[in-house]
Amino acid sequence: MVSISTPFSDINNHWARLFIEALSARRVLNGYPNGTFRPDNSVTRAEFAAIIAAVFTVPPKRQYVPFNDVPANNWALSAIQKSYETGFISGYPDRTFRPNNRIARGDVFVAIVNGLDIATKIKPDLVSALPQLYKDATAIAAYAKNQVAIATSAGLVASYPNIKLLSPNIAATRADVAVIVYQALVYLGQADKINSAYLVIPPTPTPTPTPTPTPIPTPTPTPTPIPTPTPTPIPIPIPTPTPTPIPIPIPTPTPTPIPTPTPTPIPTPTPVPSNTVKVNHQREFRGAWVATVWNSDWPSKAGLPVAQQKSELLAIITKLQQLNFNALIFQVRPEGDALYASSLEPWSAWLTGTQGKAPEPFYDPLEYAIAECHKRNIEVHAWFNPYRAKTSIQQGLNVSPHIAVTNPQVVYQWGNQLWMDPGLKIVQDRAYNVILDVVRRYEIDGVHLDDYFYPYPISGQNFPDSKTYATYKEAGGGLSLGDWRRENVNLMVLRLAEGIKAAKPYVKFGISPFGIYRPGQPSGITGLDAYDVLYADSKKWLEQGWIDYIAPQLYWRTDQTQQSYSALLKWWTQVNTKQKHVYAGNNLTEPSNKSRESEEIEKQVIISRSQAGLLSLGNIFFNLGVLMDNSQGIADKFQSLLYNKPALPPILPWHDTTPPVPPIALQYINGKLNWQPGDNQPVRSWALYRQTGDSWVLQRVLSAGTNFATVGPGTYAVSAVNRLANESLGTAITVS
Repeated sequence: MVSISTPFSDINNHWARLFIEALSARRVLNGYPNGTFRPDNSVTRAEFAAIIAAVFTVPPKRQYVPFNDVPANNWALSAIQKSYETGFISGYPDRTFRPNNRIARGDVFVAIVNGLDIATKIKPDLVSALPQLYKDATAIAAYAKNQVAIATSAGLVASYPNIKLLSPNIAATRADVAVIVYQALVYLGQADKINSAYLVIPPTPTPTPTPTPTPIPTPTPTPTPIPTPTPTPIPIPIPTPTPTPIPIPIPTPTPTPIPTPTPTPIPTPTPVPSNTVKVNHQREFRGAWVATVWNSDWPSKAGLPVAQQKSELLAIITKLQQLNFNALIFQVRPEGDALYASSLEPWSAWLTGTQGKAPEPFYDPLEYAIAECHKRNIEVHAWFNPYRAKTSIQQGLNVSPHIAVTNPQVVYQWGNQLWMDPGLKIVQDRAYNVILDVVRRYEIDGVHLDDYFYPYPISGQNFPDSKTYATYKEAGGGLSLGDWRRENVNLMVLRLAEGIKAAKPYVKFGISPFGIYRPGQPSGITGLDAYDVLYADSKKWLEQGWIDYIAPQLYWRTDQTQQSYSALLKWWTQVNTKQKHVYAGNNLTEPSNKSRESEEIEKQVIISRSQAGLLSLGNIFFNLGVLMDNSQGIADKFQSLLYNKPALPPILPWHDTTPPVPPIALQYINGKLNWQPGDNQPVRSWALYRQTGDSWVLQRVLSAGTNFATVGPGTYAVSAVNRLANESLGTAITVS
């Protein structure tokens, strides 16, 4: 292959450089005007269609039917039309294409295999071997398994940094697409091979023992041994089967996946090491809210350059890691908008300064937060406001597809704000669909709602839903206005609980309501009646077991007797009849906005821990700027005392509690412990313990991609931790 000088300034040391250069030389992939390629940016469905249309020449298989969301002036219309007609990409049942959605890696393989009709030449023999090839094979969607198996056999798959992780549901980057497309050209015989450590080499097929026993000694001298009838290897993508492939959604090529006599199932070759020990430590949920509304925590200002947005977010995540936090509650829908790529709602003005305007250069903040947090063993809970539509009608205009534009009749002015009517089906469906869309498309660890349901009251005003309530009564409804409003919220919570569990059973669901349920509960407590004013029956959500955790906002000082921190926390643990988790919500500032002194925060954490036996198992902190600035020495207090040791989040006993397999091959070489995964199942992190007397003390939590640790003399144990924080036995070793 002719070598060419690097055309882009940001790929010199990139793993995909040679592939990007090769496609650039063909004028297939372009960079940006400033001479960059941005290889790690994710790719939209429209951008992917444009690449496909430019690279592959394939005859049409079906007629184009226009998509509702691809108007005639869309920049990618001709590419979308071509990629649809040639069978690479399909739309959604509602006749949308969702051009701005990120395309997942798994869907890239599905598209290439379908569009090039590779299934007519390669059978999905590797389906049963996918769990041996990829540690995260269980994450491959059912519709994509055959195509992933075929793509693997065809040599299309590349995975950086770990070829044992397919990451099928992660958004494909520009580098991913460049390598996969180039490998498709290699498969077609249209490009030379490029060596890379990140290409997945398909296993050499074990020749099916063709019974060549005794029969037929005469070898029938027919010297044309019926190999492939045409010695043209790898025919370009215009194979014989043009007639009926029509791979509309995902055409599983029918050849039943060769039920290989199951000799190689390798189901339980789990070689549990003999030197295992039981390890554990005091689990604790250590969370921080990252509020985007009003640019409270991030970004510091709307419309910042993307590099600065990323830098600020990374600084927050790194600070949380340094302080041994293990969860970030990231506000992604503050007012009917989105701080992530969505076809259902517009980009948030809190991000770019203009609602509906995507970041430029493009990136997805939620995707970025998940990737950076998971590298640092921090969970990401996506935080949604289900009903707020605008924090201030004096700040910017709403744009389509904001609900105030698409369905203005369901949004009311409430003081200076706009608020959706929780009693209307359009609103109920919008909240549910938006949240489930994120659950399905992103590798979040939890869904989180705060205390905003029906809006906080305005003196002398009634929420203007009388028409909706009258319609309910006319249809035979018998609930009072208050009970009806509470039921609207209850049904939303229940529907979400069921939907999240059905979509991804491992995603947690938590709510952070106002800290006082009702005045007088417990005795002596005074304050706002959230049950009667916000119509939030949070006690019911706990009693019904709809949520995995509740985080009551106990924003008062410990010396405020009428809002007693300890009394309120104890009350929440006592009404927790289904034994879910209680994580107190704490405010790092006073009502005056002045930083709270670190001694007060210390008292609150001590009170929370004192009720651990009642399932008070952690805290979530509000006003992150106090931690970032170390006001009143609060960050120092966390680092030196409160969170001076790492901790994994608590296990949820009602979820899958199957522990992962312990690591194997633990050895000490050149000052480092090294180990290997015990099986091919995904691991979220590794926990390193050191023995002190008769107990094991957690020293470090290491990311899944790290399989070594520098240690001094002592006795150590390493355990595997999965996404639900279930922990294996520890594999032990003594270092002298």
